[in-house]
Amino acid sequence: MSSRPASLLVLTALLLLFGRCTPAEDPAPEPPNIVFILADDLGIGDLPSYNPEAQTVTPHLDRLAAAGMRFTDAHAPGAWCVPSRYGLLTGRHPHRASMGAWTERALIDSSQTTLATLLRDRGYATYMAGKWHLGFEGGTDYDCSQPLRGGPVDHGFDRYFGIPSSLDIPPYFYIRGDACVAAPTDSIGDNQSDPAIWTDIQGAFWRGGGIAPGFAHRDVLPRLRQESVAYLNAHAEERGDQPFFLYLALTAPHTPWLPPDSLRGTTETGLYGDFVRHVDLAVGRVLETLDQRGLADNTLVVFTSDNGPVWYPKDEQRFGHRSTDVYRGMKGDAWEGGHRMPFIARWPDRIPANTTNDQLITLTDMLATFADLSGPGLPETARTDGHSLHPLLQSAQDTIARDGAVHYTGTYLAIREGPWKLIPGLGSGGFTSPRTRDPAPGEPAGQLYHLGNDPSEQNNLYDAHPDVVARLQDRLERYRQQRP
Repeated sequence: MSSRPASLLVLTALLLLFGRCTPAEDPAPEPPNIVFILADDLGIGDLPSYNPEAQTVTPHLDRLAAAGMRFTDAHAPGAWCVPSRYGLLTGRHPHRASMGAWTERALIDSSQTTLATLLRDRGYATYMAGKWHLGFEGGTDYDCSQPLRGGPVDHGFDRYFGIPSSLDIPPYFYIRGDACVAAPTDSIGDNQSDPAIWTDIQGAFWRGGGIAPGFAHRDVLPRLRQESVAYLNAHAEERGDQPFFLYLALTAPHTPWLPPDSLRGTTETGLYGDFVRHVDLAVGRVLETLDQRGLADNTLVVFTSDNGPVWYPKDEQRFGHRSTDVYRGMKGDAWEGGHRMPFIARWPDRIPANTTNDQLITLTDMLATFADLSGPGLPETARTDGHSLHPLLQSAQDTIARDGAVHYTGTYLAIREGPWKLIPGLGSGGFTSPRTRDPAPGEPAGQLYHLGNDPSEQNNLYDAHPDVVARLQDRLERYRQQRP
């Protein structure tokens, strides 16, 4: 009998010994909240943090850049609204779907993984405010007596408030969830700024058409800001321990350029610069709310844009402001000004402050990146063309392995490989004239640029490097044929 207590003492000592020698497993890192802010038609040169000679005023975005990482070779998947949003949310290259079909149907398949479905399935609350522009079932003949199917709430967002497309495309009305807030039963005429100052697609431009009673274009940006702030406040009060994903798809500085009276004339770049400042104020209010609610420390904030600006050479000369910085072209173009974007990421104590990274990235990388941030990577059912930026964001490494990128304009599918860029034709492929043209006698059939030596795309090396052209053409064809 006396041996049993001794045996128990020995067993207890052994358990304590081995318990001390076995290292405890580190708890899984807490997944971050994610706020993704997508500007509309903002150029990389519109931010002083990218372009020190910018004539715009963006103090809130300047502070965001100082507190985070700026990517200097970041690209939208497309050079205009629809393909960029498709690539961002699905992680797939937009040339894999018919972008023009957004007027006829919902572009995203019901079974397709999106940023919102991925995060929702991992326990996130998901909210979107802003411009959808990826179509609804039934197309643009909206029946406000019925739910609008195929929109944000059918693709992973718990809640949504916004508008169906751009703020210069009728009809004009708000959507909450899958319902029209008010049907566009009234009508409004075309609107245009002074043609002596701006072109017909600049300034306070919108197309006439249906509009909901009480809807005012100038109220939309403030309303989206208010809705986003209200969501953050409600989430902090009601579900503070649950991670959240806020996708704020701004409608600005896309036309119509409608800064409030308090901002008119406060910059050196006319209506456009004043409206960019309005965007900055909206971003600042969201950042301020994160601070006030104690959410900033574990929130990844990303700010970027969907494509380049509508800013012509005459605007650059008149205002002394290069909206695309040193890059050629503008919205819609295959040239860099059409799709090279500012991309700022802040995550306190995780992303080093005031840093830059020159890795080539695109918005299609977000699906893989958020999958790594929120859990064990992509689920087997998810398809993506992107790459995870997780190691870059936490400075675990400076580069990631990738086989280049493609840039979609609708006219051209351009391709990058390292410093080389191939555009398979002549012309801009977008808004800059000429969009396309036939080669003159003795002229190359396409465009090849070495962006490391020629970021402004002035020296066409197509005929000088046939080996590079052949290699990129082959790779481009494989991109066309591949499915993720």
